[in-house]
Amino acid sequence: MKLISAVIFCAFVVQVVLSADNKYTTKYDNVDVDKILNNDRVLTNYIKCLMDEGPCTSEGRELKKTLPDALASGCTKCNQKQKETAEKVIGHLSQKRSRDWERLTKKYDPEGQYKKRYDEHVGASRSA
Repeated sequence: MKLISAVIFCAFVVQVVLSADNKYTTKYDNVDVDKILNNDRVLTNYIKCLMDEGPCTSEGRELKKTLPDALASGCTKCNQKQKETAEKVIGHLSQKRSRDWERLTKKYDPEGQYKKRYDEHVGASRSA
């Protein structure tokens, strides 16, 4: 009986660890993204971080580490808040900082496959 309990406990622990690994950290979910997007100096610093042109904050380092995987997976490890934030940031950069948006997409999406997926997603959600 003890062996069965130990096996069940181990299986539970493995499942918890795996499910935790299948999502990005929520540590930065409460960052005020609007405040960042509306502050050119702060936003420029984040862009410099992502472009390897300047230092990174802890949030910037996490974003830089996560961004390639999030793009490749279609943000499948993102929670709803992270998906909404990503759409807000992409919309802001593509409309108000198009030059920076082009630089970022050239670095993180040189073949345009993720940009195409995003454009299709936004088009589909606008027509719904």
